[in-house]
Amino acid sequence: MRWSALLLCLLALHFPCAGQTADQRREAEYYVAAYASHYTFPIEFVRAVIEQESGWQRCPVSRKGAAGLMQLMPGTAARLNVRDRCDINQNVSGGVRYLAWLMNKFRGDLRLVSAAYYAGESTVQRRGLSYSNPEVVSYVASVRERFARQQKFGSASVQRTPRRTR
Repeated sequence: MRWSALLLCLLALHFPCAGQTADQRREAEYYVAAYASHYTFPIEFVRAVIEQESGWQRCPVSRKGAAGLMQLMPGTAARLNVRDRCDINQNVSGGVRYLAWLMNKFRGDLRLVSAAYYAGESTVQRRGLSYSNPEVVSYVASVRERFARQQKFGSASVQRTPRRTR
């Protein structure tokens, strides 16, 4: 059973999601690596959030109105100067900037960062680790598991991504 789960994880890293081309996945991985590096934010955590939020789909829209790879809400996107939430570059740029801002705000506590990314920073700031909404607790646990998996196995796509030149 354990080997089958590992095999599924590795296959998921090699094959793009339905509705996404291999080029779009490479483009997304490129921007994830670039912005994570630029903002000195753990690339594995960004990947974990994207896996959790959109499953690497380019522009899903949630029932609550979040859109794009990193599922930015309209207000958050506006605050981060993201004009097109479905543009991979803008979405990842805004999402990573927001994660880096949350990391600073919550002094590096990734549990609070992921909770705030999901539920909003003001709610998590008020309640901190005593925030016990079951949806948020489940989200944080899922991101933490994905983060640990990313740290252990990484993403096969990134190693094949060629550097862009301008």
